[in-house]
Amino acid sequence: MLGPVLLAASRSDRMRRVVAAAPVTRPVVNRFIAGDELRPAMDTVRSLTASGLDVTLDHLGEDVTDRATAQATRDAYLRLLEALRNDGLGSRAEVSVKLSAFGQTLPDGGHDIALANVRRVAELAAEVGTTVTLDMEDHTTVDSTLAILHELRREHPGTGAVLQSYLFRTEDDARALAVAGSRVRLVKGAYKEPAEVAFQAKADVDKAYVRALRILFAGDGYPMVGSHDPRMIAIAQDLAARNHRLAGSYEFQMLYGIRAAEQRRLADEGERMRIYVPYGADWYGYFMRRLAERPANLAFFLRSFLPAR
Repeated sequence: MLGPVLLAASRSDRMRRVVAAAPVTRPVVNRFIAGDELRPAMDTVRSLTASGLDVTLDHLGEDVTDRATAQATRDAYLRLLEALRNDGLGSRAEVSVKLSAFGQTLPDGGHDIALANVRRVAELAAEVGTTVTLDMEDHTTVDSTLAILHELRREHPGTGAVLQSYLFRTEDDARALAVAGSRVRLVKGAYKEPAEVAFQAKADVDKAYVRALRILFAGDGYPMVGSHDPRMIAIAQDLAARNHRLAGSYEFQMLYGIRAAEQRRLADEGERMRIYVPYGADWYGYFMRRLAERPANLAFFLRSFLPAR
């Protein structure tokens, strides 16, 4: 019941100010965010990779309102990639980007601005020996994001895509992307979407997730299973076996700070396990969506407001 409320709050400047100012917020945020700056984020990356886990890094930010901020986002990713190169982590860490942070939704030429900005990031990623995955945002940006994906893959075929199972269109998109060399992360979806374009009931979203998983695992691409749901993980492993996929021809992805024991278990079983590590000062929207996704996250946050006993 609280999910839609929290998703709406994730876009509210007033709620942003209230949550950010609450004294108890920062310790809880630290559970899900690897610091406001690059240095603590890199400390986290080193720790995770040393323990046998792979990483994708997200410099937090979205829905920028001017070109200067979009360029600042690009430059933050360039600094991140240089840090990965300096530490020799190109084979263990990739980057995830939200195109609205690169200018995609700007009213005058946003699509082209985002493409130009992210192309530079993809070029440096290739030099470093890693790649970029384009995060998917709300349904109004899907066509633009997939078009930018198509352009980037001309020179950088390893560029990753993200699909969200709650959108009605996702099965068709999965079929189009389940081709050789195509890296596709499948998630359930974390934005408030209208009933005209997306499933609203959790059971329907879950069923759609399984249908898309079947398409991706039966295809020739590289599925990336973005889920903390034990049922979806078990189904993905079964699909891998049924489709005779070897270890390393797919991977699991989970969020930093959520189900760490399960992340460790899968890695210890020989599965490729990648942790989505967000960092940066603009953490509010990401944080609120994490609360909306799982009641356990919300309960953890609310308990922080209670006085110690």
